[in-house]
Amino acid sequence: MKQIVMLSGANACGKTAILNWLLPFMQKNNQKISICKFDCVDDSDCKTFQKFNIPVASGISHDICPDHFLVSNFIELYQWSKQKDSDYLFIETAGLCNRCSPATKNILSLYVIDSTCSTKAPSHMGPMLTKADSIILTKIDMISQAEKEIIYFNIQKENPNAKIFCVDSLSGYGIESIGRFILTKESVDDFDHDSLRHTMPSGVCSYCLGERRIGSAYQQGCVEKIAFQQEDTCIK
Repeated sequence: MKQIVMLSGANACGKTAILNWLLPFMQKNNQKISICKFDCVDDSDCKTFQKFNIPVASGISHDICPDHFLVSNFIELYQWSKQKDSDYLFIETAGLCNRCSPATKNILSLYVIDSTCSTKAPSHMGPMLTKADSIILTKIDMISQAEKEIIYFNIQKENPNAKIFCVDSLSGYGIESIGRFILTKESVDDFDHDSLRHTMPSGVCSYCLGERRIGSAYQQGCVEKIAFQQEDTCIK
């Protein structure tokens, strides 16, 4: 096996649309591929990958944080892909919060940003962006050149080492550049002793475990309260 490639990003940023172009590119370059789609509610997106006649797996986290669910199944997923004799395993994450990043040190981490969200967005996206190997901007046909340059600048402030790609998932523009980037990366043949690039959230509270009642009397575990200050200051 050559590499595990993870596409992460918020809901509806274009991860699945990119893979719909990227997977055929890999096949045209004689690479055996498999894919796993993670989500919180359903796995209907998996049907879009079955048309490529490749091994497809899905992971539905339900009430569990999808980041934790992915990492808890990472080694099993790696072993499954090896059994399928894959050269590359692609993982599409669920739409994730900006606090987490399920990327490990040895995988190839691609972070997808909807370029229409905000030029200020990169400074709010946390370790998924700052620890990524590559940043992919989608929907670039919907923003001006000036906006694109501002987003580029803000991305480079947060992650100066990441390779930035622009794609139009309707036409497939930019996909070959991403594919060549993946193919030229050094192979990694062992993920059994891999580790995360960034820590997960520090713990769980009663609401993580199913509590519905509100109020301090029902709050256990990792609970933090707002420190109210003067009215003219921000609440932290």
